[in-house]
Amino acid sequence: MIINRRTALKAVALAPTAAVLASQNLRAQPAPAAAAPAPTGPHQLAPLPYATDALEPFIDAKTMEIHHDRHHAAYVMSLNRAIAGQPDLAGKSAQELISNLAAVPEAIRTPVRNHAGGHVNHTLFWQMLKRNGGTTPSGPLMESLVRKFGTFDGFKAEFTRASLSVFGSGWAWLSRDRSGDVLIETTPNQDCPYMAGRVPLLGIDVWEHAYYLKYQNKRADYVAAFFNVVNWDFVASRYTKPS
Repeated sequence: MIINRRTALKAVALAPTAAVLASQNLRAQPAPAAAAPAPTGPHQLAPLPYATDALEPFIDAKTMEIHHDRHHAAYVMSLNRAIAGQPDLAGKSAQELISNLAAVPEAIRTPVRNHAGGHVNHTLFWQMLKRNGGTTPSGPLMESLVRKFGTFDGFKAEFTRASLSVFGSGWAWLSRDRSGDVLIETTPNQDCPYMAGRVPLLGIDVWEHAYYLKYQNKRADYVAAFFNVVNWDFVASRYTKPS
């Protein structure tokens, strides 16, 4: 291709303009969005103590993944946000926070109640479950259950009724009061027996996110399946702990 003098001069004259336009176009492009920094704080999400599929077929792997990695993680992140700028609270465990909510400033008391409660409840929940669970407790806990409910099956029936009675989102618990007696109670949302001065021994999460992928609206089926994965060794150890 032959380029004459006029074409060459025209190309030279247009080159600065093209460079300016190119520079403007580059500046006009939005910068790539930076990844949101992970919230930091004193509270951390511990890994599950078993694989996500360990409780199959009673609690499915996908539910465990979402429940732990998203729901529980969100409680931890939100708790850290709630107490940011509160150095007197940063050194307290989540259990300590919910056990004395009156000591939490009123402006953040509700988010601390919700998110510290969610963190405590779920941290316990994962440990209350295990593969090949669902046997029966023994020792002092079993004696206490029989004394209170007549038989172990009597306890299961009462616990099931309580679990099904929760309206909306919440938990059913086997708890120990200050006198050492066991009782069954329910709490709304992410409230925990610690808030009332009692020790949670066994809890079942009846928020729909805990079971809806597998059981849909059949909460009774989920509760029945739950008894197959209870870690009674862990529950019994909590009964004999001082607090």
